[in-house]
Amino acid sequence: MKTSLLTPFVVASALMLGACGSENVTTESDVTVPADAPMATDGTAANSMDASGNVMVGGAEMLPTRNIVENASNSPVHTTLVTAVKEAGLVDTLSGTGPFTVFAPVNAAFDKLPAGTVDTLLKPESKAKLGAVLTYHVVSGRMTAADLAQAITEGNGTATLTTVQGENLTARMEGTNVVLTGEGGSRAIVTQADVPQSNGVIHVIDGVLLPNA
Repeated sequence: MKTSLLTPFVVASALMLGACGSENVTTESDVTVPADAPMATDGTAANSMDASGNVMVGGAEMLPTRNIVENASNSPVHTTLVTAVKEAGLVDTLSGTGPFTVFAPVNAAFDKLPAGTVDTLLKPESKAKLGAVLTYHVVSGRMTAADLAQAITEGNGTATLTTVQGENLTARMEGTNVVLTGEGGSRAIVTQADVPQSNGVIHVIDGVLLPNA
């Protein structure tokens, strides 16, 4: 269903309207959100842009002509994520046609995990578990900030997202923050939304989401 552009302030108001029950929203939408109008986050009113109009992440430009892996590899705040993607054997998948929506944890998000967790996940014998963690951050289809906001509104305050891993994430607004919660209780805040990719979209998050499996 086509919806009008929802600015951060409209999103916060819309969530108070109440609507139908939450749904799985993994299909590509025809809604287009300009890069300078991301969903409400803590202190991030608009994406940083370079002189050419490209979105910046961690001080590096993200080119919409590049795929998810290519852009993530250029981000200085996603080096741990890129290493994990390579170790899990997901480079070809996330470089594919997609489209995919990726909730991308920054390096500091991995640093929040208990000591030794990342090292253990990067071991060859943990490849399947690492793959499960990473694909828990991926939803099939291109879900923009406006798509997510609409789903939260229609879900009476929450939206259920089915991940490529198979388990669900729950999205909701907490004040001006968009918060994602995993089935096991892990949570993350979207700190930068709508980073365009040739094969989808990235939303930067400040935590690692962990599945039950």
